Amino acid sequence: MAIPELPSSDGLVLRPFRGVRFAVDDLAAVTSPPYDLISQEDVQTLLDAHPNNVVRLILPGADQHRYAEAHDTLLAWLGSGTLVADVLPALYVYEQSGPGVLLRGLIGDLGLSDPVKGIVLPHEDVLPGPVADRLALMRATEGNLEPIFLLYEGEGGAASLLVDDVASTRAPLVEVRTDDGITHRLWALTESAELDAVAAELRGHQALIADGHHRYATYLALQHDYHTEGRGPGPWDFGLALLVDSTTYPPDLKAIHRVIPGLPLQEAVARARGAWQVHDFTDVDEALEALSSAEGPAFVLAGEDGVSHLLTDPDPVQVEHAMPASRSLRWKSLATSILSEFLLPKVWGLQDDEESVRIVHHDAHLAVKMAHRTLGTAVIVPPLKVEDVLAIAAGGERVPRKSTSFGPKPRTGLILRTFATD
Repeated sequence: MAIPELPSSDGLVLRPFRGVRFAVDDLAAVTSPPYDLISQEDVQTLLDAHPNNVVRLILPGADQHRYAEAHDTLLAWLGSGTLVADVLPALYVYEQSGPGVLLRGLIGDLGLSDPVKGIVLPHEDVLPGPVADRLALMRATEGNLEPIFLLYEGEGGAASLLVDDVASTRAPLVEVRTDDGITHRLWALTESAELDAVAAELRGHQALIADGHHRYATYLALQHDYHTEGRGPGPWDFGLALLVDSTTYPPDLKAIHRVIPGLPLQEAVARARGAWQVHDFTDVDEALEALSSAEGPAFVLAGEDGVSHLLTDPDPVQVEHAMPASRSLRWKSLATSILSEFLLPKVWGLQDDEESVRIVHHDAHLAVKMAHRTLGTAVIVPPLKVEDVLAIAAGGERVPRKSTSFGPKPRTGLILRTFATD
């Protein structure tokens, strides 16, 4: 295996690689959503869908042997021809399309860089538990099993023009429709002139991590560990990523809600009344509609059948006292900052961590159902604004964990990357 050069410090590097792809008849049945969007119920559904579903690699189980199991499964699938590496290194044009959805970008080997260099910008904090989990999996499998999602302001430049031209004029390498109604297509770019044009375009740009903060932190941790162990430059200096020009394909930014098991709704509301204006509703949908038009920080609390409460107008003195003094005014104004620094710890005596608070992406009604089942409280959070996230990241700050859900997210299982074939 040739030793790759370290990524450039002059800007974004997206390098061609030999994609590893499933060679099965029903490609849709072996794909999945990203690992952190898959519930336990979803795992079984995916396992039942196909014996080679990628969930066997990205969520291999719960016992102490799960990472070795993923390693063995990956080797077995590569040995049997279930997974096959492409012959030529390529950048892959990737398209998602469906009702109200059109996204195009490039999948490749992202050159890793420390966030302090300002090339790849995180905007969200990470927790050590998920990083440790993904690190053990990456070490065991020696590869990247699903791409992270990056945005850059390409202003419709050469790379975006090439992506659109390829998607509009060439037959795809892969075309599959998944059960969510989205069609996914891939094209391989292998011509040196096209690859050089992309490289030249990206030089000098920076990118925002839209989705995959824990995986990017894992990329950096693995790189550090391997260098410390004396491995030197190698494929661990890069990570699998989808890069999208946000000016051509603006992202969809959705909210991530919280569920607090064991905190009865009426107790949560009673405690909130000392610091918030509380508006009572007998219909959840009416409360959600009121939340969408509320000015300033606001949340919906729900859990019991048909009962919900809109929180607005928090006491500014209490909020300011709860906020870290070092944070910017923009950061302090975020709904998720107020949630994590004031509502959860000061009003309810809780921390926004994995043990106390459960996460529900996008679906407010699902969060309400979960709260009802756990005799708890659903906290419906309004989505942040893209411009706030970008400004905070550019200023070197990070929003609280699980503040954003950018989409549409790349489908897992369409293309993988292994160090042995890189």
